[in-house]
Amino acid sequence: MDLLVDLKKGKRGAIAKAITIIENNHQDAKKIIKKIFKETGKSIVIGITGPAGAGKSSLINKTVIELKKLHTKPAVLAVDPTSHVTGGAILGDRVRMSESTDSGTYIRSIASRGAIGAVSRSLRNSIRILEYAGFNPIIIESVGAGQTEVEISNIADITTVVFNPNTGDNIQTIKAGLTEIGDIYIVNKSDLDGTNQLFDAVRDFIGASERNPIILKTSVKKNTGIVPFAKLLKEMMTSKRKTKNESEKQRLEIELKDIVLNNIKEKMDEMLNSDKTFSKYLKKLQAKDIDPFEAADKITNSMIR
Repeated sequence: MDLLVDLKKGKRGAIAKAITIIENNHQDAKKIIKKIFKETGKSIVIGITGPAGAGKSSLINKTVIELKKLHTKPAVLAVDPTSHVTGGAILGDRVRMSESTDSGTYIRSIASRGAIGAVSRSLRNSIRILEYAGFNPIIIESVGAGQTEVEISNIADITTVVFNPNTGDNIQTIKAGLTEIGDIYIVNKSDLDGTNQLFDAVRDFIGASERNPIILKTSVKKNTGIVPFAKLLKEMMTSKRKTKNESEKQRLEIELKDIVLNNIKEKMDEMLNSDKTFSKYLKKLQAKDIDPFEAADKITNSMIR
């Protein structure tokens, strides 16, 4: 497979082609993963998340340049909201990260496609492509709060949550599902008014927890706090490498369950579409001769005999 040879050399065209296959062609994706799987699972994955408008892309742009100075080879996967027009990812991040792209960092947007689990599947395998191509760390950027953040924190070795003083009601923003997942919390755009209040709020709400996360201030505009953040990530990469083997085993267990459940769901969908029992009870349900729970129990029992 010429693609794999070029991939191993870190050629950009090959990486782009391989990730496109991962996203769009399930059968060919399986073939690629089968060939590269043994050589994956060693790179440190850094998840960077937080509310929209927190300045994640600009922060990543600057941080990646500093990480390169620390002799790492970072790549970035930006999980974007899906474009309603094309179904692909909206590529605004590449524009904001042009500086780090120019310095040789590989940056790719991945469409979230709005499906729970779909992010994990394409993300896990896109990470494997980048690992095979020699990148470490691999930085995942995601937009907003919600299910995607939880999925990414399950995949990442280090999770960073970014806030800025303009994200509305500071305390509410902090409470919105992001308090349990971070190893590092960043108050970005620290040149803005309200920075100290937000920093104190983050420290009071999150810093005192058992996990004892690190809280930093950064400003891309004034170029402050970026070097300490990059150095901290490099230190954490070194310490996480010691436990990487164990965390990888846990992730593979989660992934295997995901794939098995997905396979079962696909098989069930096929069966339901052609199952006479399903159409029989559906008609009864639609005629209100039976309630949904009873109908579902009867269909399930007939299929799992």
